[in-house]
Amino acid sequence: MKSIPISLTCLLALAGCQVVPDRLPQAEPAPAASCYFPAAQQQALEASVDVLTEWGFTLNSTDTTLGLISASRERPLHGYYDPYDDAFGYGHGMRLFGGLGVGRGSGVGFGIGGGFGGGVGQQPVEVERVSLLVDDAHIRISRDIRRFDHWGDLRESYSASNDDFCQRFQTRFAQTLPATGRPL
Repeated sequence: MKSIPISLTCLLALAGCQVVPDRLPQAEPAPAASCYFPAAQQQALEASVDVLTEWGFTLNSTDTTLGLISASRERPLHGYYDPYDDAFGYGHGMRLFGGLGVGRGSGVGFGIGGGFGGGVGQQPVEVERVSLLVDDAHIRISRDIRRFDHWGDLRESYSASNDDFCQRFQTRFAQTLPATGRPL
């Protein structure tokens, strides 16, 4: 009988320690109740597109057979502070590294390097994405916001399907519909 190496035994023991999540991922915070409201399907798609484009969103994709609209808008974040940018006391937008080494025998080495500024011509941005699903008699709004730093790295991401945005959308949506046949 062959013996099992100790590293393989440890690997098998650690594999048994994996934990299965107790629930599936969910949007947190949960979408507000006002993000699901009644509307007539024939006019809802056109009115929703009108509201989103009026607010500066660019349509990414639409599927009229499914009743799906996906749009986004991007805005620069002037003065956006990244709390991790100054983690080592080097200052905002400055990267510094270096080293000193003593070799075997009589060799000594010293090196330093640095970089200043965020990417050339780059700026922190906020990307807001909105998806609307129009089913038989209702509209469901889903919205998220992502913030990227001046290096293009994702720093914040959260669900923003809040009551404020959905109420403003509902109000403007109702104003956009023609005077006859308002579903609300």
